[in-house]
Amino acid sequence: MAPVILVLNSGSSSIKFTLFSGDAVQLKGQISGLGAQPHLSLKSHVSDTRIDRALSEEEGRSHAAALDALLPSLEQELGGQDVDAVGHRVVHGGISLTAPVRITGEIMRELGRLEPLAPLHQPHNLAGIEAARAAFPKALQSACFDTAFHRNHPWVNDTFALPRSLYEEGVRRYGFHGLSYEYICAHLQQTRPDLHTGRLVVAHLGNGASMCAIRDGQSIGSTMGFTALDGLPMGTRCGQLDPGVVLYLLTTKGMTPEEVSDLLYKASGLKGLSGISQDMRTLTQSDAPEAAEAIDYFVFRIRRELGAMAAVLGGLDTLVFTGGIGENSVLVRRKVCADLEWLGLTADEAKNQAGAEEISAVSSRASVLVVPTNEEEMIRRHTEKLLGSGTVSA
Repeated sequence: MAPVILVLNSGSSSIKFTLFSGDAVQLKGQISGLGAQPHLSLKSHVSDTRIDRALSEEEGRSHAAALDALLPSLEQELGGQDVDAVGHRVVHGGISLTAPVRITGEIMRELGRLEPLAPLHQPHNLAGIEAARAAFPKALQSACFDTAFHRNHPWVNDTFALPRSLYEEGVRRYGFHGLSYEYICAHLQQTRPDLHTGRLVVAHLGNGASMCAIRDGQSIGSTMGFTALDGLPMGTRCGQLDPGVVLYLLTTKGMTPEEVSDLLYKASGLKGLSGISQDMRTLTQSDAPEAAEAIDYFVFRIRRELGAMAAVLGGLDTLVFTGGIGENSVLVRRKVCADLEWLGLTADEAKNQAGAEEISAVSSRASVLVVPTNEEEMIRRHTEKLLGSGTVSA
């Protein structure tokens, strides 16, 4: 019988879930608005069941309560079958956790020690794990890390120009969005092996955004560093920032570390630049000059990093757009690809408008693709592999 695997992606105010039977999606949805206005939405790909309803304040007070509210729907869908394993997205694996692992008490303690490196994600990832361990005590629980894909990148992309003692302590460039990059590489290896082995840049553009230089399926360079603040501007995160700005905010402006953290993680990026929204759809539809300026800065940084990634690779064979913005924003793709003939890249606007998978012009030396990412599928594969190894959760 095909294994039943539940994949969870737990955020600060949401739990996204996908239920797999073998490699087939059986149920998919999310619980949003935790702690405020909780809401459950799901769609069954087997029974055609659809649920779209508000949850009570009690049902949405925590990740554990939300998962409990989801259980009746899961049980109905499973029809008496057990969940064999639960796979979790975990943003930070640190130095030592470089591959998916079964979750044990010691692993949980290690992940807890990494919370300061990913304060926007890690605590909520762990809350989801705790909830799932209580809800499915017999199931194998696996942790799949966004940092793991980058752990073999070159030393020069792993370090900062700081005293080596800090590097040994773990102050280094980790890179993130690894599950997304890993999926794109696996997809290309299967569908376009000629591109998979070339000089590839993947732009994962969404509320969180980063880019990665990849050769032969291996991370060579990434825009994100020690935390998920670095590199591109994002929905509410600042991206690359002169560290002197942080010193100025602390010393001259008198801000506390907590206030600086809130500013950089929650009030910057597209939201801070525009003063309107962090949502690219809202900004694209707005006539406000601040919205246009925020989009222009976002595009400028992507183009700047594309040049840097091409330099790291020694050229460019393929650019892949993925993530919510990369997959859906015709405008952003058009602006990023404009006047890049010097890099061997020319986009075809008709293909871009039509939402084709390959949007490069016939004359373009470099290929330009739009590939929907699927981190849940990547987590499922890793979890099924751990399940097949005969390990059990502890």
